[in-house]
Amino acid sequence: MEQPIPIRRRTGRPRAFDRDAALTAAMHLFWEHGFEATSIADLTRAMGITPPSLYAAFGDKQRLFREAVDRYLGGRDAVVRTIATAASSFAAARDLLVAAATGDTGEHTPAGCLLASAMVSCSADAAALREDLAAIRRAIESALRERIERDIRAGIMPADCDADTLAGHVFAVVQGMSTLAKDGAGRDKLLRIGTAAMAGWPR
Repeated sequence: MEQPIPIRRRTGRPRAFDRDAALTAAMHLFWEHGFEATSIADLTRAMGITPPSLYAAFGDKQRLFREAVDRYLGGRDAVVRTIATAASSFAAARDLLVAAATGDTGEHTPAGCLLASAMVSCSADAAALREDLAAIRRAIESALRERIERDIRAGIMPADCDADTLAGHVFAVVQGMSTLAKDGAGRDKLLRIGTAAMAGWPR
């Protein structure tokens, strides 16, 4: 009589997933739909994981969102460092506008800026996230203002230049680009807007 073949049961940890790819998928989802409109079901479906895996790997939805923002920025302080080390405030502002025009119109990414559109409206539970994004935007604007002030002290820019207003103007254009991109504006138009914004740079 033949002996039955024993059934080998699979043991050990469940199959691992690509955390980097999953985070990128979450970033794109938050970028396109915003924080509150993106559900856990949406996230797990796009990330290709189960809810328990999401919570185990990323914590809750808010922590996942914060990590997605870090991925979007290339690091929480990356933009600030780039501005601080630019050859001049003109170069810093120009590069910021070019980066916005390019990032807002990516071929394989949602239109617009994640920082500008992900938290347009939110409940009280997500108010801390909204303030977190606002703090990032303020830090970027502040870095540009400080870079302008350095050029004023060095005599590269006029002494009567209003650094705060000038930095605010550049950042307002950056924010406006995101809205235009969401409405369908192409990269060429945004780049031309950036060039126009830099045409009046004090010298």
